Amino acid sequence: MNTELLDFRAMMQDLASTQVAPYARDVDEQERFPEEAWQALCAADLPGLAHPTELGGSDGDLAAQAIAVEELSAACASTAMVLLVNWAGTCTVIHQGSDELKKLVVPDVSTGAVGAGWCLTEPTGGSDLSGIRTKAQRDGSDWVLNGQKRFISNADWGDWFAVLARSGEENEFGVFMVHKSDAGLSFGPPEKKMGLRGSPTADVILEDCRIPGERVVGDPTQGYKYIIDELNGSRALIAAQALGLAKGALRTAIEYTAERRQFGSALSTFQMVRAMVADAAIRVESASALLYKAVDAIENKDPRARSLVSMAKVLCSDNAMAVTTDAVQLLGGYGFTREYPVERMMRDAKVTQIYEGSNQIQRLVISKGLYKGEALS
Repeated sequence: MNTELLDFRAMMQDLASTQVAPYARDVDEQERFPEEAWQALCAADLPGLAHPTELGGSDGDLAAQAIAVEELSAACASTAMVLLVNWAGTCTVIHQGSDELKKLVVPDVSTGAVGAGWCLTEPTGGSDLSGIRTKAQRDGSDWVLNGQKRFISNADWGDWFAVLARSGEENEFGVFMVHKSDAGLSFGPPEKKMGLRGSPTADVILEDCRIPGERVVGDPTQGYKYIIDELNGSRALIAAQALGLAKGALRTAIEYTAERRQFGSALSTFQMVRAMVADAAIRVESASALLYKAVDAIENKDPRARSLVSMAKVLCSDNAMAVTTDAVQLLGGYGFTREYPVERMMRDAKVTQIYEGSNQIQRLVISKGLYKGEALS
């Protein structure tokens, strides 16, 4: 990792510890938007990190984005979620949209003045994107959308939503940029979740929602391909979120066991405790190595990138669940209370095994690549 990225990581660690972590517990307990943290991210120009400079961003590469998400997640995974979903909601516009659409959507998202999200999952399924039922029908120069999207992050806080919908024949899908002010768009009640309680999540409901043709992203029949092309990057960021949760939990466990005394000695002197901490560190470091290898493969268009990022998503999220659970154990009864952040981190970690393609689906992607002849490292 080059010096510039190392300096950026140090800056993110400082921001996360001083301007994000102090509010994380209240955000979780009140199930509220992380407003203080978001303002800090805006002041640091982070909402535009993934966006081109000509659209108001700072043109950060995927490695920088992953570092930002990782370090934020070590303090507050909800804050990291709001940020990475902003990027997901604008990525198809940046890569496939017209210049007019880019200028309409991206600059305000880059400043953090407005939010964004993408709408893929539906009540009948999430991993099977080809089975979605939301429809977009052309009406003159406009498009009319009908359907319901479920578990949509940044709803109803966000303003712009990239909606994947059927647009024609059986295998024709489009991506349509819908604004929260559009007639026919509404939101369901906020979801009551196990974790990521500060990340706004609700249904997005489309009832004869009419949008102008200029808000179609690229070819209205190629939306499924556009989304699939973006999943490598989004899965890398979810892996980074999981890795950050594991790191945050491990740091807390090390600090606690170094200070807590039992039987006249610090817990950190007990061999069983040291073994658990060592295992957690192995999980964190191995996950980090695979994640940034996958990020490098994506950026260099390595044909193995899809399999590698699926491996990283599985390893980071499975290890996050293991490390956060062990952190709770290492803190004993205190780990089970909200006085310490590890119980929140454990709850937050669970969903990283589920969304952006469940880990079972990722294993199918990995094995498919292997049987197609992809070489192991």
